[in-house]
Amino acid sequence: MDSTNQYLSKHGIRPSVQRLAIMHYLRTNRTHPTADEIYEAVRKQVTTLSKTTVYNTLRLFVDRGAAITIGIDEKNARFDGYMEPHAHFRCKKCGKIIDLDIDIEKFLPENFDGQIEEAYFYLKGLCGNCSKFLST
Repeated sequence: MDSTNQYLSKHGIRPSVQRLAIMHYLRTNRTHPTADEIYEAVRKQVTTLSKTTVYNTLRLFVDRGAAITIGIDEKNARFDGYMEPHAHFRCKKCGKIIDLDIDIEKFLPENFDGQIEEAYFYLKGLCGNCSKFLST
């Protein structure tokens, strides 16, 4: 994995202390956090961080392709810094969002000759932990 500094530069984003801390958090905590969760976690390291900076920085990351907004949670926008093609599963009971590695090519018809630039694949149900409680 690129260093956070290299990753931001590769996406045309000038690194700053705040941007580096926010992106490092996104890339090392694959929990699909909300902006408020990112703010609470990162402000412990960057005490001058404001919520406005977090929101503006996330918007910049998404605009430049360094992160995505995932809409699997009906109540909150969540952010993901893992940019390899993958799907998301959200447990309807505990709300946990899990990354699922998938082969997107398997979902395309044989004669598809287009170019995929974005793919959003969401699954919802009960995670293994929550479904254990239903079967007992």
